[in-house]
Amino acid sequence: MNRFVVASPGLLTTFQDLGREAMLKYAISAAGAMDQTAVRLVNLLLGNCEDAAVLETTMTGLKLRALADGWIAVGGADLGLMVNGRQAPMWTVLKIREGDVIAFHEMRSGIRAYLGVPGGFDAPLMLGSRSVYLRGGLGRALKRGDEITALPDGRRMVKADRTLPVRFVPEHDMRIPFRVLPGPQLDYFSARGIEVFSTAAYTVSPVSDRQGIRTRGPSIERVKGPDIITDPTPMGAIQVPGSGVPIILHRDAQVTGGYAKIAILCRTELDRAGQLGPGDKVRFEVVSRSTALDRLKAWQHRMAEARRVLSP
Repeated sequence: MNRFVVASPGLLTTFQDLGREAMLKYAISAAGAMDQTAVRLVNLLLGNCEDAAVLETTMTGLKLRALADGWIAVGGADLGLMVNGRQAPMWTVLKIREGDVIAFHEMRSGIRAYLGVPGGFDAPLMLGSRSVYLRGGLGRALKRGDEITALPDGRRMVKADRTLPVRFVPEHDMRIPFRVLPGPQLDYFSARGIEVFSTAAYTVSPVSDRQGIRTRGPSIERVKGPDIITDPTPMGAIQVPGSGVPIILHRDAQVTGGYAKIAILCRTELDRAGQLGPGDKVRFEVVSRSTALDRLKAWQHRMAEARRVLSP
């Protein structure tokens, strides 16, 4: 059974699964992995249920030392995975020996990587999920010296060197505009403001986090607001506060908010948005509901094929 000691926690490393969206009705944020497709695929590689807890590590610096023989798989952002100082492949089941050192040392594409183990990590179960939600006081980030283990794995033997077929590896091309649906307060913005939102390039701010991806760029002109009577904030809602510059709300976002929402990310764009880092450029493209549904159906078909290919 996998066991590790945290030699360095990196910038931010937490346990995450697919979150607790069922708790939104109780005003508790969903939390969960910022790139959920990556988590699903890592778990499928290992023969886990798709919701098994993994480590989400951000940007760089995580270093683990194995306390027992075991297996790992890493997906999501390419953060320069190394095992014992040598580059190791992502999206592959790797055999780990006691004493091996696993490290992430360089950001190459995206900012969040996911490390899974057979059975999933034995993280505290809170309100139906093992996801850490720092702002809500549910769990904490890993610290140096923490010992972490996998849950007992009753599944069949893990397949060594099993690799995810290239056609299933998610792309994180930030040059492609993020597809959005019109927001519920679109009438709060002028025609000029909507045009700016749809054509301008925004830069991700360094003060972004799991709650909101803040941007820098041209101000969006309003005809009302920016305040509204507080209402629900859907996952991926794009708020425009008093500064006139958009904020993309993500997994740890508040359940309600009082700023006008110009758009909402299509569901299939949330994972790519979860890989946005400081300095990345963001453009938005408004699409129809039918286009958004077609893309969601395509993602569902691709995941169904991945499950078939990766089934034990």
